[in-house]
Amino acid sequence: MNVHMVFRKEGSALLAVLLMPLLLSACDEPLPGDSEAPPIETSRVTVVAAKATTFGEQFVLSGTLTAERQAQLSVRADGLISRVHVDAGDKVQRGQVLLELDPALSLQILLRARAEAAQATASVREAKRLLSEAQQLIKHNAIAATEVGARASALDLALATEETARASVREQEEIIVRHALPAPFSGTVAEKHSEIGEWVNRGTPVLSLVATDRVRLDLRAPQERFGQIDENAQVRVFADSLGGTPLPARISAQVPVTDPSTRTFLLRLLVDDPDGRLLPGTSARAEISLSQPVTDAVSISRDALLRQPDGSHNIYAIEESDGQTVVSRRLVQILNERDGLVAISDDSVKEGERIVIRGNEALADGQTVEVMER
Repeated sequence: MNVHMVFRKEGSALLAVLLMPLLLSACDEPLPGDSEAPPIETSRVTVVAAKATTFGEQFVLSGTLTAERQAQLSVRADGLISRVHVDAGDKVQRGQVLLELDPALSLQILLRARAEAAQATASVREAKRLLSEAQQLIKHNAIAATEVGARASALDLALATEETARASVREQEEIIVRHALPAPFSGTVAEKHSEIGEWVNRGTPVLSLVATDRVRLDLRAPQERFGQIDENAQVRVFADSLGGTPLPARISAQVPVTDPSTRTFLLRLLVDDPDGRLLPGTSARAEISLSQPVTDAVSISRDALLRQPDGSHNIYAIEESDGQTVVSRRLVQILNERDGLVAISDDSVKEGERIVIRGNEALADGQTVEVMER
């Protein structure tokens, strides 16, 4: 055997012997992919039990506030405006005189009508005297019977003339009264359209009056809601001018006529605003809670929901596994919500199950937890 070949084999064996401890120690070290994840720490969570839902669906609609009573006031007689007692923004009471017309010409007509009525009354007195005289003479056959009849007819005619004259007086007195424009209801003057010195005719708007004590909200509701909304529905109104302050309201009318272009119907709410803070013409939204509760659902606190990037919602429910308390992640679908509670299908959560509402932000599916009942 060649000496060089012997030396090469002996050198390789010696190298293998020297490297063996290093190789064995390298095998004892875990590979990057073989390292075990550190155990997840036990988290302390607060839970509440899911309950059978007791509330119906809730939805929100937006609309415009309008005054329950508003009117364009016009004068009740033709004439020249002599006085205007109010301006835009003034608050008035029912019956308060807002505007007056010059009554001079009408007063002269009234005086003439009263004179004609007095003349008619005098004619009645004379006709009565002549008839009475004729009735005395007929007893002594001193007058023809036809004359008595003629005088009786003359009295009837005089009485009718007197009544006509008195009616003319009453008519002219009413015209004088109508030269003043009273407020038909209490409210606020929104606009003033005329000034002193203008000639106006009946039907000409001179003032705009709005009652602000009772304000209503007109909504356009989807047609499928018509059969769901009844008098037991709970309604709250949030006016944009008042921020987040809710006001109670009630349904005053549902107009059973659907707009074919939008497939909606008019839902009118009467808002309770005793302080008169709502402004007609401003926007507001109504939160309507239906009286019929949903079926096959349970309610949980909204704090239990964890919103996912795709818009879905998860919750964590408490389960027992191998003697340990762990959490189970569930995908849930929100059916409706009210006052911090949400209704979800009982396919994902059963009544009585404990749901995490605190400490759920950093949980993982299957993680052990320490439960604190609320």
